[in-house]
Amino acid sequence: MRVLQSSSGTEYIFSIQIRTGESTCATTEGTALISPPALDAVLNGTSAILVTLGYVMIRTKRVFAHKACMLAATATSAAFLISYVTYHYHLYASGEGPVHFPGTGAPRYAYLSMLTTHTILAIVIVPLVIISLVRALRSNFPAHKRIARWTLPLWAYVSVTGVLIYVVLYQIYTPPHP
Repeated sequence: MRVLQSSSGTEYIFSIQIRTGESTCATTEGTALISPPALDAVLNGTSAILVTLGYVMIRTKRVFAHKACMLAATATSAAFLISYVTYHYHLYASGEGPVHFPGTGAPRYAYLSMLTTHTILAIVIVPLVIISLVRALRSNFPAHKRIARWTLPLWAYVSVTGVLIYVVLYQIYTPPHP
């Protein structure tokens, strides 16, 4: 197991080996317990569940539970973004590049359509989440409600399609292992 320590003695279970560009999570005997793409899918799935629970909580007037769910969804999405950017930075830095969809025909068009909408909406959702969060934390609930009506379904779509992209790319159309 590779554990990094800071000068203050704090241990980190996530390690990134910059020389090889390899990103691993909580390793045991040199084998990653979860791959970075799988971790990203777990974070996306968790975010989707939390956003959905947050919606249910606010519809049933459970404001504190709604707030807790939405703050947790924001933290989970932020963790996803950090993980995703770090992993892809190291892929490009090592010269590997991302995994490309190997399918052809209708499956390829369906995948690329889902990936395109996911990517565009993932860019759009970041400022929407920030604005929604700031308005709620400032107790500007009428303005929060107006933007949250757009933010929530888009956020849920991006989170769910993130998981679907992982499943299609890494489980259904499994990339070759060297």
